[in-house]
Formats: sequence, C-alpha cells, structure tokens
Amino acid sequence: MTAETYEKIKTLLNSSDSEEIHQGLVLIREELPNITEESAQSLFEMVSALFYIDLLDHPEHAFVLDEAVSLVADFGEFVVPILLNNLDAGDMKAQLTIGHAFGRIGEAAIEPLLESYLCEESEECRIFLVYALGKIRSPKILEAFGKVLGAAKADTLELRDTAIRALGNFVEVISPEDLPEGDKKEMLEAIQVALSDSSAGVRSKAIRSYGKLARFKHLSGEEIKKFKDTCELLLGVDDKFTWDRAYIVRKEAQDALNCLEDCDE
Repeated sequence: MTAETYEKIKTLLNSSDSEEIHQGLVLIREELPNITEESAQSLFEMVSALFYIDLLDHPEHAFVLDEAVSLVADFGEFVVPILLNNLDAGDMKAQLTIGHAFGRIGEAAIEPLLESYLCEESEECRIFLVYALGKIRSPKILEAFGKVLGAAKADTLELRDTAIRALGNFVEVISPEDLPEGDKKEMLEAIQVALSDSSAGVRSKAIRSYGKLARFKHLSGEEIKKFKDTCELLLGVDDKFTWDRAYIVRKEAQDALNCLEDCDE
C-alpha cells in the first residue's frame, strides 16, 4: 500500500460524510489482501474508531457502521485481543458494536471470549463478553453453554438478562441432537426461574428463549405442551385468569405462540 493510498483512506475515514467514509472502507477492503500485518493493524485502528459513532445522533452513518463491523472479520485473528481490550473502554455504544464484531469473526472468537470471561473481574465487561458470545452463529458455541447458563443465574440484573437472551440465540444454531439433555434441562430450569424475575426485561427474554427452544425442535411433545400452558398463563387465557402485568412479557408470549403455530402449519 502506498503512502498516498494510506493518507487517502485516513482522510476519508475522518470525514463526517457517510459516502466518503464508505469509500474509505472500500479502499481498505481492496488493500487488505496485499498488505503486512503491521499496516493492517494501523488501518484497523481507524476502522474501530468508527465503533464510537452514536447512531441516535447520526442515523445517517448506520450503513457505514455496519460495513465497518463486517470488515473486521477480514483483518484476521490478530484483531481479537485488540477488541477484547477495547471492551474496557467504558463506552456502551462501542461495547455493543464490538459484540457484533465478534459475531462476524465467528468461531475463532469463542475460545478467547471464554478465557476472558473466566479471568474477568469487571461485571460490566462480563456482561458484554456474554453479549458477544450470543452474537456468534456457529454450532461450536455449545462450548460456551455451561458458562452462560451460570451467568443466567447471576445476581446482577444485566448479566442475567444478557445470558438468558444469549442462550436463546445458542439454540438457534445448535441442533437438537447436539444439545446434551442435561444442558437443555438446566436451561429450562433457568427459564422457569427467570419467568419469576422481578425485572420484566428478564422475564420477556426468558419467554423468548423458551419459544426458541420450541421453534427449533429442542422440546419433546410433553415439553411443548408445558410451553404452551406457560404462554397461556402469562397471557391470562387459561382457566386461572392470571397474567403477567408487563405488556412486553405478554407480547413475547403471544409472539412465541404465533411463531410456533406458523411452524406447525
């Protein structure tokens, strides 16, 4: 890569114009196959700076932020420890974006994320590590199942919320025959506990993940019946005439039932 190209990329990525940022990202993608790791690291610093964009203030940058996240996987595995270090930055917008970036990296990120989770003392960082694991779309995410099950029982509200949602994402990509019966049983137990959580957010994530277990064929006939009974209880349409007071929980229960019925048609 010539010095002129490097400076052009730097200028484009520093622009406030979305189209110019896009052009800079296109140039990087074109240059990556032919540059040294040292040059790639320098370019990655520029790309990862885009993770701090506030889309509520600048919604016009949404497509370039997504493009930047997509580009991360093309840099290679050397970016994994850099992204892990950046989780300590304390900027929630960037932390969420880094989670999505790990999702694009995929399987190569699972082991480093799990190692960091075991060593991490900051509860905030552990939340985002679980969030990142939940974005990885690979059957190998089964390796993280046990750790995230434990997180679903945590005292910290945000960690419970993130973990119960991540488990639902896991069962979308793990086939029923590969999910150990013990893990499924523990997940069902965690869901039942979460359905009684004081947080409506946790309860809504629990019923959503319950629905994913049903939709992706992880439940037996008897378990499906129990799932439907639970949804009807939350909706107040059973003979007990009780329901969850939170609209978001009732909405998730209805959506889960509707989706299951559509899958059966």
